[in-house]
Amino acid sequence: MRAIVADGTGAPDVLSLAELPDPEPAAGEVLVKVAATAVNRADTLQRQGLYPPPPGASDVIGLECSGTVVALGEGVQDWQVGDEVCALLAGGGYAELVAVPSGQLMPVPEGVSLTEAAGLPEVAATVWSNVFMLAGLKAGERFLVHGGAGGIGTFAIQLASALGAEVFTTAGSPEKLAVCADLGATRGINYREESFVEVLKDAGGADVILDNMGASYLSGNVKALATAGRLVVIGMQGGVKGELNLGMLLNKRGAVHATSLRGRPLEEKAAICAGVVEHVWPLVAAGRVRPVIHTSMPLAQASAGHRLMEESGHVGKILLTV
Repeated sequence: MRAIVADGTGAPDVLSLAELPDPEPAAGEVLVKVAATAVNRADTLQRQGLYPPPPGASDVIGLECSGTVVALGEGVQDWQVGDEVCALLAGGGYAELVAVPSGQLMPVPEGVSLTEAAGLPEVAATVWSNVFMLAGLKAGERFLVHGGAGGIGTFAIQLASALGAEVFTTAGSPEKLAVCADLGATRGINYREESFVEVLKDAGGADVILDNMGASYLSGNVKALATAGRLVVIGMQGGVKGELNLGMLLNKRGAVHATSLRGRPLEEKAAICAGVVEHVWPLVAAGRVRPVIHTSMPLAQASAGHRLMEESGHVGKILLTV
């Protein structure tokens, strides 16, 4: 099969197209012929040597894909050869073929093309597991997501809005904030000109915050929480070490969670994917939530996709077609 490989670690130019042995599905796995995959921030970190794959995962970059089932491993009964699927991966997506644990496969939602579906698994699983399963966002609560114009942000805005939350978001330009408003954000905050802390304090505080920045936003996020608010940190773009005011957190009876998706046990990932199919896919099929695609390019241009991701000028997902 053709796949993207990295010649060491470093800039996007270390990525190139190469021939690798075809994977074989192990017991409980399904072999998928990939139609498309997507570029995630974690992919750029892996390329730089900062986010290695978990034990047993493919060294090939790629945390999600869409495609067609072409072979079944021993014991798989829920899928058939020819099924069109999308999948949450621990690695291996930047390739023509990938072996996937059967519990991490999901049907392509109604109304979404096979190519577009490649941009759904990672964002849907991340938002559903963190904002709803972990933080328990409810209708009528205030929700803040940082980076609202990114892949996770555009999906989080739509899903939280569809389920009845009041959505606040940060972005770095009026153009990006306009997109966020179109997706359902109640209040956009240009972080270059406004303090999200002051905006949320004036509104009564955020019940749930989804944060991809980490250390640099930690203090502000705690200040922005409402009483009994929940902060979920899923990224460290702003560093790994910050100062936490435990007194303020205690007075607010708040909670800080730091989570990742990639290294979780197979059973947890399967439960998350099942929850996505049950609760999120009907909203996608109804048109209330949709994949936001910035652009798509051939797999061979993965290095260009990484450069685009790192320039942070995109809105939504960057797809690589196979």
